[in-house]
Amino acid sequence: MLRPRIIPCLLVKNKGLVKTVNFKDPKYVGDPINAVRIFNEKEVDELIVLDIDASTEKREPDYIMIEHLAEECRMPFCYGGGVKSVEQVERIIGLGVEKVAISSAALENPALVKAAAERVGNQSVVVVLDVKKRLIGNKYEVLTHNGKMKTGKDPVVLAKQIESFGAGEIVINSIDNDGIMKGYDLALVDKIRESISIQLTIMGGAGSLHDIGRLINKYGIIGAAAGSLFVFKGVYRAVLINYPNRAEKDALIEKNYMHPCMMEAQCL
Repeated sequence: MLRPRIIPCLLVKNKGLVKTVNFKDPKYVGDPINAVRIFNEKEVDELIVLDIDASTEKREPDYIMIEHLAEECRMPFCYGGGVKSVEQVERIIGLGVEKVAISSAALENPALVKAAAERVGNQSVVVVLDVKKRLIGNKYEVLTHNGKMKTGKDPVVLAKQIESFGAGEIVINSIDNDGIMKGYDLALVDKIRESISIQLTIMGGAGSLHDIGRLINKYGIIGAAAGSLFVFKGVYRAVLINYPNRAEKDALIEKNYMHPCMMEAQCL
């Protein structure tokens, strides 16, 4: 049975774990391998790891790092960063990664999404859209290359196209809310959720389990991803890898989401 997923997202730069605010000023917070080991112990639903410089530096994914991460992961693992070809997607899947995230290359070459889905299965192909609100008109635009390059493309239109190309999941990452920890951009989620039927994961802005609960309560089966929430603790943002324990997570999901078939009267 499908359930909402609560997903830590780790950003990697120069092989180190970092955290950004509005996609700027990356702060080193530790070793990604150590973070993965801690998340293993905490039995997280899924893990996303994004190499934030691979595409901007026009380099290949770091296959050695990916292999080490995959060897450590005991949860479904999604990797993104520098992916430009079907061959790269296949190689990454071959290292033990369940999902491969494509970002700028999906916009530059939409055929890549279709070809990758045909080769490894659409459940393994994820497209990440980094989205920023325009200053005029209350509209949104997709940006690439760590938010430095404008595309002029509307995320709703792109999401529909990506679904038609065969992607199994879309990750919407709010640039405006990144690292702010004041809640997800639910207005943006509304626009996307109404437009597609494939899996959707939302990232950018979660500052508490309450924020995750609100997202699940409103949208049901959805991925609630967060970075700062799971690597910082307290008002002084001390580095501490954390995640709700099984009882806390189950209570959060059951309080905010109940699938009809979990209700006996409707399953008879």
